[in-house]
Amino acid sequence: MPLTLNGRTAEHDIDPIFLHRWSPRAFSAEPMPQDVLLSLFEAARWAPSASNTQPWRFVYAHRDTPQWAPMHDALMDMNQPWVTNASVLMFIVSKRNRVRADGGSAPNRSHSFDAGAAWAFLSLQAAHMGWAAHAMGGFHVAKAHAAIGAAEADYQIEAAIAVGRIADKSILPESYQAREVPSGREPVSGFVFEGRLSV
Repeated sequence: MPLTLNGRTAEHDIDPIFLHRWSPRAFSAEPMPQDVLLSLFEAARWAPSASNTQPWRFVYAHRDTPQWAPMHDALMDMNQPWVTNASVLMFIVSKRNRVRADGGSAPNRSHSFDAGAAWAFLSLQAAHMGWAAHAMGGFHVAKAHAAIGAAEADYQIEAAIAVGRIADKSILPESYQAREVPSGREPVSGFVFEGRLSV
């Protein structure tokens, strides 16, 4: 029997958390307890990575702290208005290189892929605990590197992430309200191929 939740229907049997998780923009601005935030990072900690290199790093700021402003300012104009009510703003970055067995350094081809797995684990844990996480690519790269102190030669900023409790969409500027619904997905048949890619 197909599972339907949040206006979404799964074609095949999955855990409800995958339909429950989505990326809202309307947040309540309530403070996020540090122990709850650490639970999100604990989930990210257990993400898989190539050779267990764990190349991801999270740099965060709670709302209404001095660290918040430079990170918020690094966001593009289209994201700043709705992120203002998030409880926590963070950037996920990945280390471009890995340490070799001989102590030297070598490029880590999967650093972005692995960081994406950590983000996914974090977002699912947030949904499990009654919070929501919204990742975005709309930020100024150079400003973000400066805001969080990550050298561009060593780290790639993968995404900005806003975390908070979901609020009613009426708090958003009108231009955002129509999009404040869980989005659908392409069917499995559109992206899965047996033996050979067919486009």
